[in-house]
Amino acid sequence: MNQPRLALLIGILCISIFPVLVRLNLVPSLSSAFYRMAIAAVLLVPYAIFTKQFKGYSLKLTALMVLAGVIMGSDVAVWNIAIVGSSATQATLLTNLAPVWVGIGSYFILQIKPTTNFWWGTLIALIGMVVLVGIDVFVELRFDQAFIFGVLSGVFYASYMLLSKRILQEVPVVAFMSITLLSSAIYLGIWCVISGEPLAGFSNWGWGVLLIQGIVCQLMAWLLISYATKYMRATRVSLSLLSQALLASLLAWMFLNEEINAQMIVGGIIVLIGIGITFFDSAGSSLEKFRKLKKGKQHNR
Repeated sequence: MNQPRLALLIGILCISIFPVLVRLNLVPSLSSAFYRMAIAAVLLVPYAIFTKQFKGYSLKLTALMVLAGVIMGSDVAVWNIAIVGSSATQATLLTNLAPVWVGIGSYFILQIKPTTNFWWGTLIALIGMVVLVGIDVFVELRFDQAFIFGVLSGVFYASYMLLSKRILQEVPVVAFMSITLLSSAIYLGIWCVISGEPLAGFSNWGWGVLLIQGIVCQLMAWLLISYATKYMRATRVSLSLLSQALLASLLAWMFLNEEINAQMIVGGIIVLIGIGITFFDSAGSSLEKFRKLKKGKQHNR
């Protein structure tokens, strides 16, 4: 399990710079989302074809991959809007409410019952998020458009994680990513045309940001995260992605002068504790594994 965990860590590092790039506001939100997918697709799809990683999949499986691409595109689009309308920290935290939806979805859709430690870790991590954002936001119900879009992004995010976990049981990572990226780029391109969002005329800095988003934040990040998802629990991967909020906060403080106060630091520490708890098996689970191991040794004797 060391390789999937390392892939997840690097993937989180790659994706954490995305909110800061969007906050620079050099490219409109929807246009930025389209190019993030399109650039990654232009690089990955030819590679998948050249290495013959495309195979004939059933109509149902292909439709699920296309649906995953549409969901991913929707997630990135609404997340971009949330980031521009609030702060990199708040938008990233709200979209990472996904572990709650993933845990519920895993139980009802994948028929996988999350461990007790997952729910304890989720609860502690969510408390940390509330502390970091500020409890007054929830008490006073200050839910503006950016807040709602951030939560909506989390729902899309969770749906993608659950769907990709199901698909990756039958499809290699590169083939899966190629089809989802291509369908996502087409979907977002259509929305750009319908809404009249510009697809050209950006500054050199704008094009540079788009390249980083497409290559680092999408292609590299999600190849690594998809690899981790294939071999790890979807619940554990989604909760681990909460840590990107801490990195995004630090980068936003360094490059955008967004404030980091004691409250945010305390909240961030609580989030990390919650994530750490999910990586420990519960006592009952560990005892059961010990019993099976002991039984196997006795049988071998």
